[in-house]
Amino acid sequence: MGTITKTADTGASIMEPNLPADDRSGDGYDYIETAEAAGWTVINAWGEEGYDFGAWPYVIGFARSAGRGEERRYGFGLYTEGDLKTDYYSSLEAVLEAISREAHWFWINGQSDGPADLPENFEDMAATYRRPCKY
Repeated sequence: MGTITKTADTGASIMEPNLPADDRSGDGYDYIETAEAAGWTVINAWGEEGYDFGAWPYVIGFARSAGRGEERRYGFGLYTEGDLKTDYYSSLEAVLEAISREAHWFWINGQSDGPADLPENFEDMAATYRRPCKY
Protein backbone atom coordinates (compact mmCIF):
# COMPACT_ATOMS: atom_id res chain seq x y z
CA MET A 1 0.00 0.00 0.00
CA GLY A 2 1.50 3.33 -1.07
CA THR A 3 0.97 6.74 0.41
CA ILE A 4 -0.31 10.03 -0.95
CA THR A 5 2.16 12.84 -0.31
CA LYS A 6 0.15 15.88 -1.43
CA THR A 7 -3.51 16.85 -1.32
CA ALA A 8 -5.29 17.09 -4.68
CA ASP A 9 -6.84 20.48 -3.92
CA THR A 10 -4.07 22.50 -2.25
CA GLY A 11 -0.89 20.51 -2.75
CA ALA A 12 -0.33 20.39 1.03
CA SER A 13 2.23 17.82 2.15
CA ILE A 14 0.65 14.77 3.80
CA MET A 15 1.35 11.09 4.41
CA GLU A 16 -1.89 9.15 4.07
CA PRO A 17 -2.51 5.65 2.69
CA ASN A 18 -3.85 4.91 -0.77
CA LEU A 19 -6.62 2.41 -1.15
CA PRO A 20 -5.02 -0.95 -0.33
CA ALA A 21 -3.84 -3.24 -3.10
CA ASP A 22 -6.45 -5.63 -4.43
CA ASP A 23 -5.00 -8.82 -3.00
CA ARG A 24 -7.98 -11.06 -3.67
CA SER A 25 -8.92 -12.98 -6.74
CA GLY A 26 -12.57 -11.98 -6.51
CA ASP A 27 -14.50 -9.00 -7.79
CA GLY A 28 -15.40 -5.58 -6.44
CA TYR A 29 -17.70 -7.05 -3.84
CA ASP A 30 -14.73 -8.90 -2.37
CA TYR A 31 -12.59 -5.75 -2.57
CA ILE A 32 -15.04 -3.88 -0.34
CA GLU A 33 -13.92 -6.07 2.56
CA THR A 34 -10.26 -5.30 1.83
CA ALA A 35 -10.86 -1.54 1.71
CA GLU A 36 -13.06 -1.47 4.80
CA ALA A 37 -10.44 -3.44 6.76
CA ALA A 38 -7.98 -0.65 5.88
CA GLY A 39 -10.28 2.09 7.21
CA TRP A 40 -12.17 3.10 4.07
CA THR A 41 -15.97 3.41 3.92
CA VAL A 42 -17.84 2.38 0.80
CA ILE A 43 -19.99 5.03 -0.94
CA ASN A 44 -23.08 3.13 -2.02
CA ALA A 45 -25.40 6.08 -2.67
CA TRP A 46 -24.96 9.80 -3.29
CA GLY A 47 -27.23 12.81 -3.22
CA GLU A 48 -29.80 13.63 -0.59
CA GLU A 49 -32.25 11.07 -1.96
CA GLY A 50 -29.68 8.28 -2.32
CA TYR A 51 -28.95 7.72 -6.00
CA ASP A 52 -26.58 4.95 -7.09
CA PHE A 53 -22.87 5.73 -6.93
CA GLY A 54 -20.64 3.79 -9.30
CA ALA A 55 -21.49 0.57 -11.08
CA TRP A 56 -21.00 -2.28 -8.63
CA PRO A 57 -19.10 -4.57 -8.74
CA TYR A 58 -17.06 -2.86 -11.49
CA VAL A 59 -16.79 0.70 -10.12
CA ILE A 60 -16.98 1.38 -6.37
CA GLY A 61 -16.25 4.58 -4.47
CA PHE A 62 -14.68 4.87 -1.02
CA ALA A 63 -14.12 7.68 1.47
CA ARG A 64 -12.17 8.19 4.69
CA SER A 65 -11.05 10.96 6.97
CA ALA A 66 -7.73 11.10 8.79
CA GLY A 67 -6.06 13.38 11.28
CA ARG A 68 -7.53 15.96 13.62
CA GLY A 69 -8.16 19.68 13.65
CA GLU A 70 -5.94 21.59 11.21
CA GLU A 71 -4.37 18.29 10.10
CA ARG A 72 -7.66 16.65 9.07
CA ARG A 73 -7.64 15.26 5.54
CA TYR A 74 -10.43 13.68 3.51
CA GLY A 75 -9.77 10.76 1.18
CA PHE A 76 -11.72 9.69 -1.89
CA GLY A 77 -10.85 6.51 -3.73
CA LEU A 78 -12.20 4.62 -6.72
CA TYR A 79 -11.98 0.93 -7.51
CA THR A 80 -12.50 0.42 -11.25
CA GLU A 81 -12.32 -3.23 -12.29
CA GLY A 82 -9.28 -3.74 -10.05
CA ASP A 83 -7.58 -0.42 -10.87
CA LEU A 84 -7.29 1.92 -7.91
CA LYS A 85 -7.17 5.71 -7.65
CA THR A 86 -6.86 7.68 -4.42
CA ASP A 87 -6.92 11.43 -3.74
CA TYR A 88 -6.94 13.39 -0.49
CA TYR A 89 -8.35 16.85 0.09
CA SER A 90 -7.69 19.49 2.73
CA SER A 91 -11.35 20.35 3.26
CA LEU A 92 -14.63 18.52 3.51
CA GLU A 93 -16.10 20.84 0.87
CA ALA A 94 -13.38 19.90 -1.63
CA VAL A 95 -13.85 16.15 -1.21
CA LEU A 96 -17.63 16.49 -1.45
CA GLU A 97 -17.20 18.34 -4.73
CA ALA A 98 -14.82 15.66 -6.06
CA ILE A 99 -17.25 12.89 -5.15
CA SER A 100 -20.17 14.87 -6.59
CA ARG A 101 -18.33 15.43 -9.87
CA GLU A 102 -17.69 11.71 -10.15
CA ALA A 103 -21.34 10.92 -9.31
CA HIS A 104 -22.49 13.40 -11.96
CA TRP A 105 -20.26 11.71 -14.53
CA PHE A 106 -21.66 8.27 -13.66
CA TRP A 107 -25.23 9.55 -13.85
CA ILE A 108 -24.95 11.61 -17.03
CA ASN A 109 -23.15 8.77 -18.84
CA GLY A 110 -25.65 6.13 -17.77
CA GLN A 111 -23.21 4.26 -15.54
CA SER A 112 -25.46 4.68 -12.48
CA ASP A 113 -29.10 5.49 -11.85
CA GLY A 114 -29.28 9.19 -11.01
CA PRO A 115 -31.84 11.96 -10.75
CA ALA A 116 -34.32 12.39 -13.62
CA ASP A 117 -33.73 16.16 -13.77
CA LEU A 118 -29.93 15.98 -13.94
CA PRO A 119 -28.43 18.84 -15.95
CA GLU A 120 -25.81 18.17 -18.62
CA ASN A 121 -23.21 20.35 -16.85
CA PHE A 122 -21.95 19.63 -13.34
CA GLU A 123 -21.93 23.33 -12.48
CA ASP A 124 -25.71 23.43 -12.96
CA MET A 125 -26.39 20.42 -10.70
CA ALA A 126 -28.64 21.12 -7.70
CA ALA A 127 -27.09 21.23 -4.22
CA THR A 128 -29.27 18.31 -3.10
CA TYR A 129 -27.31 16.05 -5.48
CA ARG A 130 -23.93 17.27 -4.17
CA ARG A 131 -23.95 15.70 -0.72
CA PRO A 132 -23.99 12.32 0.97
CA CYS A 133 -27.19 10.37 1.10
CA LYS A 134 -29.26 11.37 4.15
CA TYR A 135 -30.02 7.78 5.17
